[in-house]
Amino acid sequence: MDLNLLKGLDALLEHRSVQDAAVRLGLTQPAVSRILGRLRAATGDAILVRNGREMVPTARALEIRAEVRDLVTRAASVLAPVGELKLAQLSRIFTIRCHDSILTAVAPPLVQAVSEQAPGVLLRLVAENPPDGGDLSRGSVDLTVGCPSDPQPASITSRVVGADEMVLVMTEGHDTDVETPSIGRIAAAAHVVVSRQPLMTGPMDEALERFGLRRRVIAVVPTVSAALAVVSTGAAVTVLPRRLRDPLPPGLRNRPLPFPLATAPATISWHQRHTGDPAHTWLRNLLASTLTAILGAE
Repeated sequence: MDLNLLKGLDALLEHRSVQDAAVRLGLTQPAVSRILGRLRAATGDAILVRNGREMVPTARALEIRAEVRDLVTRAASVLAPVGELKLAQLSRIFTIRCHDSILTAVAPPLVQAVSEQAPGVLLRLVAENPPDGGDLSRGSVDLTVGCPSDPQPASITSRVVGADEMVLVMTEGHDTDVETPSIGRIAAAAHVVVSRQPLMTGPMDEALERFGLRRRVIAVVPTVSAALAVVSTGAAVTVLPRRLRDPLPPGLRNRPLPFPLATAPATISWHQRHTGDPAHTWLRNLLASTLTAILGAE
């Protein structure tokens, strides 16, 4: 159906004149006459009939008059440019999927900023779930924050925010708790690794291999909080992002690694259907600025 017929019908019923309707629509009289003809063919009704020198609406036309005006008004609203975003009046739920190593650092300042700027917004922060990578496409997640390793679909847009430096975390007084732990001392310590994937070697293991060393991993846990709980017993050390883990729980401290080791870039991703959404744009910019402040990125 040609929805432009609704605009023509609305103008004809308002002015009850082909000439006046043509002026309102910015069309010629013959063009509006053709619209009237198409309307008559589509509805099976005359719509307007001549009564002396005037044209009057039929009973059917009067019956649908209010509905036609409502449809035209709603269509104009749908197609109108997006209005100014009023954060104080915004009422919406946003779901953000965040890597565990980032969530603890980002959540407090982000939630505080959102509550101050848009008190009607609810943030739903959920943990990363690697086996299920289609949340952005399905719309169940609005934003993801992490370090994506697999190629993203063309419909997903990503923004790299920055990276953190990795540090060694241990209990106070541990063998590695010295100003600059040696590579040999680090390799000799028991390690707990944070991973939701099957145990594989990573950048830390590759760095040690360059010195002909291997570390001893005694546990693999799915979250940073679990790793810190194990480390707090003194049974192991772990390697974590420095700025994303400050401050550490009491009794723990971090020490620099004797070689440079950075995290994968922290990346914010979203589906392209949200790119032009003012509320979504506000949130992802706020999230990016929050991460930038934590990471000290430019």
